[in-house]
Amino acid sequence: MNIVILGAGQVGSSLAELLAQENNDVTVVDLDRLQLQRLQDRLDIRTVVGHGSHPDILMQAGLEDADMLIAATQNDETNILACYFAHSMYKTDKKIARVRGQSYLKHPELFDRQFNANAIPIDVLISPESLVTDYILQLIEYPGSLQVIDFHNGKVRLVAMRAYPESMLVGKAIRNLSDTLPGNIKTRIVALYRQNQVVMPTGDTIIKEGDEVFFLADSAHTTTIVNELRRSKERPSRRIMIAGGGHIGFNLAQALEKDHQVKIIDHNMQQAREVAELLDNTIVIHGDVSDKDLLLEENIDEIDLFVAVTNSDEANIISGMLAKKLGVRRVIALVNNQSYVELIQRNSIDVAISADSITTSHLLHYTRKGDTVKVATLRKGAAEAMEVIAHGSENSSEIIGKKIGEINWPSDITVGCIIRDEKVIIAHRDLEIQAEDHAILFLSNPENAAEIAKLFSPETKRSWFGH
Repeated sequence: MNIVILGAGQVGSSLAELLAQENNDVTVVDLDRLQLQRLQDRLDIRTVVGHGSHPDILMQAGLEDADMLIAATQNDETNILACYFAHSMYKTDKKIARVRGQSYLKHPELFDRQFNANAIPIDVLISPESLVTDYILQLIEYPGSLQVIDFHNGKVRLVAMRAYPESMLVGKAIRNLSDTLPGNIKTRIVALYRQNQVVMPTGDTIIKEGDEVFFLADSAHTTTIVNELRRSKERPSRRIMIAGGGHIGFNLAQALEKDHQVKIIDHNMQQAREVAELLDNTIVIHGDVSDKDLLLEENIDEIDLFVAVTNSDEANIISGMLAKKLGVRRVIALVNNQSYVELIQRNSIDVAISADSITTSHLLHYTRKGDTVKVATLRKGAAEAMEVIAHGSENSSEIIGKKIGEINWPSDITVGCIIRDEKVIIAHRDLEIQAEDHAILFLSNPENAAEIAKLFSPETKRSWFGH
C-alpha cells in the first residue's frame, strides 16, 4: 500500500515503523525536520517537511497516488482539513484522522457520511482519550489482568494475566488447565511471555511463576475463568482514586462512579471545579497527586486501585510509585515514553499503558491486506493477535475444507478459536475451517501477518494439468 502519514510524533512514528516493516510505501509529513531525519535514518521511508494541511505539501507527499491518509498530528483542525483536501482533490480511498476535541466528538453527525452527504469526509475517526478510557475500564473489569482485548464485537476476549506464586496456574501443564475450570467452560492459552520472550505453548508446557499468560475464551465465560485463575487475594476494585481530571480521568470517573467509590485529585483548581460540577457521586480534590500528606489524609491505604492519567509521565510514575508504597493494592499508570515503561513495569507499577501504543494498535487492521477485522499488538509489539475472515471455497482457498492440523501455517502461529454463526469454537487440530469463519490467531512474529492475509484470501488453486 501507498500510505501518507501526517505527524511524526509517537503515533505517526510508530505507524511508520510498523508499516515500513510490512513493505508498504510510506511517506511522513511533519514540520520538525530533525525528527523526520531521525526516522529516515532508520527506516526506508520518504519524508516531507511542511504543514500537513497545505495542499502543496500534500501534493509533494504524493497524496495523488496514495491508498490511505493517516492524519495524526497534534492539531485536530489540521487533521480534519487534510482529510477534506484528500477527498476533494484526490478522492483518496481511506482517510483516517485523530481527533481529540470533545466539541467535535460530541457531534458524530459531523463525520457520518451514511446519514449526512455533506459530512466531513473522514472514514475512520480515532480519539486516543476514548481508546485509553475503554482500555482501562476493561482492566478494571478483570482484576489482575494486564491486557484485555475484544474480538468479534466483544464475543471473544483475549486476557493476559501474570502467574503469581499462589495462582492456580503455576506448576500446571497447559493440557491440565481445563481440570481447574467448572462445567464445560473452555479456554485456550495461546502464548506465554517469559523472561522477555514470547513462548508458543504446547500441551506439555508448564506454567512458571512470573509468566504472563494469554488466554482466549468466549466473553460470557471470561469472568469465571479469571476468577478461577487469578491469585486468591486479588479482589474487585471498589475504591478507586484517579490522578488527573482531564478527559481520561473525567471519563473514567463518569463510567465508574455509579458502582464504585471514586476520588479524583487534580492540581488545576479550575479543572477540578469543572469536573466536580459535572460528576454526581465522585469526590473531587484539588491538590498535588505526589503529595504524600494529601494521599494519607485521603486514606490512600484503603484504596483498591490507583489510576494515574495526568498529562505528565513523570507525575504518573511518581504518584503511582508513592501510592503503591503507601498501601494501594494495584496501580495503573499512563506512560507514553517507552523507555520509562521498561523500567517501571513489574516494579512498583502493576500496569503501564501508552496512549500512543493503544492508538497505533487500533489502526493496524486498516492497513492490512485481506479481510483483517482487527489487529492488536501485545507486549509492546513483540507479538500480535488478529481476527481474519476465511473467504472463498474449497476450490479457491488453501485452507477452507481443511483441518487446522493439515494446514501449512507460517511458523510461530497459534489458532486460538473460530467464530462460526456467532458461536465460539476453541481451536483444535481436527477442527475444519469453513467459508466465512472468523479465526482469532496469535502471531509471535508480526512479520507473518502478510502470509496469513494471503492464506485467508481466495486464490485459484493451481491445477495439476498446468505443470
